[in-house]
Amino acid sequence: MDVVRTPEERFAALPGFPYPPGYVTFDAGDGTMLRVAVVDVGPADGEVVVLLHGEPSWSFLWRHVIAELTAAGLRVVAPDLVGFGRSDKPTDPAAYSYAAHVEWMRQTLFEGLGLRDVTLVAQDWGGLVGLRLVAEHPDRFARVVVANTGLPTGDTPMSEAFLAWQSFAATAAGFDVGRIVAGGTVRGLPPQVVAAYDAPFPDEASKAGARTFPGLVPTTPDDPAAAANRAAWEVLARWDRPFLTAFSDGDPITAGADRVFQQVVPGARGMPHTTLAGGGHFLQEDVGPELGRVVAAFVAATPRR
Repeated sequence: MDVVRTPEERFAALPGFPYPPGYVTFDAGDGTMLRVAVVDVGPADGEVVVLLHGEPSWSFLWRHVIAELTAAGLRVVAPDLVGFGRSDKPTDPAAYSYAAHVEWMRQTLFEGLGLRDVTLVAQDWGGLVGLRLVAEHPDRFARVVVANTGLPTGDTPMSEAFLAWQSFAATAAGFDVGRIVAGGTVRGLPPQVVAAYDAPFPDEASKAGARTFPGLVPTTPDDPAAAANRAAWEVLARWDRPFLTAFSDGDPITAGADRVFQQVVPGARGMPHTTLAGGGHFLQEDVGPELGRVVAAFVAATPRR
């Protein structure tokens, strides 16, 4: 597997993101050593909150949330998915699969960092990866917060907004990550923040994962990931630990998925589900502090069993 690593100087002077990365390295299975970048901040003895980003962002997306959670005394772990941020980036699109992303995060969080009693906070692809981890390793998790995400099986049609995005990612001549993230917000982004989203991707080779990700979402019942996601839903339908939805009110891609989680997951019953006003798909940019406070309050109100 051919892999590129974004030069560290690309990440100089990131606005509002002073957090140094740590790294977890493991064998990808073919002899290639993959290095995954992880922000790990807050008190070492605090409850662990794992923040999983999606497409085409990186842990920088969580900076406003991180500030709220660490102020509340929580330990925050925010990895960059393989192909994103400071993590290594395979250059062959064929190296990426849904199953591979789940395994790479398992290796990072459980084998590398040894995390237990995790509160998962997941948005976009962070939910597609993170909820599989919850279903396949339920003993590792204490709580779940889902925000603008889902767990598709291909058995129901995807939204027109998502299908248009999937087509764009696969065919567009240019793939300007910063502009894409800005387009998924309500407030827009200043130039220095757009540049921070562009930082991990200095050339087209480094964008292989970002371009590939949308095509890995199961959109047909016979998709390679469909069976595993159905199995994950079977586990979630028995999940009785605290489960919270915190979606925004302005996301055309995932609108309505919060109600599905509330209806299916036993642990969602009686929880203080919230809809955050004024947020787009990337609600961390539009209403990040509010989301952070929702998560901190949820952790405080639901002691570990």
